Amino acid sequence: MNQLKAIFSRMKVPQGGAPQGSSAGLSFLVLLGLGTYGGYHSMVTVQPGHKGVVYNRIGGLDENHILKEGLNIVVPWFQRPVVFDIRTRPQPIDTTSGSKDLQMVTISLRVLFKPDPNQLGFIYRRLGSDYDVRVLPSIVNEVTKAVVAQYNASELLTKRDAVSLQVRRMLIKRAEDFHILLDDVAITHLSFSREYTAAVEAKQVAQQDSERAKYIVERAMQEKKSIVIRAEGEAKSAQLIGNAIQKNPAFVQLRKIEASKDIASTLSASGNKIYLDADSLMINTLGDSVLEDKNKGSSTNAGSWF
Repeated sequence: MNQLKAIFSRMKVPQGGAPQGSSAGLSFLVLLGLGTYGGYHSMVTVQPGHKGVVYNRIGGLDENHILKEGLNIVVPWFQRPVVFDIRTRPQPIDTTSGSKDLQMVTISLRVLFKPDPNQLGFIYRRLGSDYDVRVLPSIVNEVTKAVVAQYNASELLTKRDAVSLQVRRMLIKRAEDFHILLDDVAITHLSFSREYTAAVEAKQVAQQDSERAKYIVERAMQEKKSIVIRAEGEAKSAQLIGNAIQKNPAFVQLRKIEASKDIASTLSASGNKIYLDADSLMINTLGDSVLEDKNKGSSTNAGSWF
């Protein structure tokens, strides 16, 4: 409009007056320009997933005049459309809070939100078109701090589903006060301070060392039991062998024969020629009896000589 006025002010009309045809043409051009301007600015196209309200320069925000999807008509200059995106959008928010045992916890949340399509006038009047930046970070911090303070640091890991569910319920209820709808709230990341992480790692290492020491002690006890059992078995075996020798002296001779068989089989499998004393190899199984007979014979002869 201001540009058209400037163009008309620069136009000079001859002193003799303008012809009637030229003034009619000028009026037509003016009306055509005004009609084009009004027609262009009076049509508002609302895209799918959007909805709008109308601000009137005279009466203010008209909450009853809702712009729906498609083509809408407004009065140029007097009315201004304000279009909102009513589709669900994600909003990542990071917050730091203290747990029940005074450990600092950093939590990352993903919030899926959208404005209440029936309360766009309230949202625009009270919060503005950037309502998500104004409201979501503050209520997320408020709710997260309230929930995290109810759990220990270890419980935040072991009861993560319960913590996430409680945060979601409280956030949905809190966002309803601002006519913001939350479709989902999820904990995407949870981390602790370096000191706490180092303490947890040290605790795990200590538990592993304790388990290792316990295993070593149990293994030593088992080895001790096995040694005792082995010693008892050897003592029992020695006792049985002693009793067998006392009851039957031929038991020793039987053992010698078994040893002689083992030695003979070993020597026969060897390709070398070996010449050894039979007594040293325990092969002379009849040597003791022959010696005993000789000793008996010599003692008898000696008695008869005297």
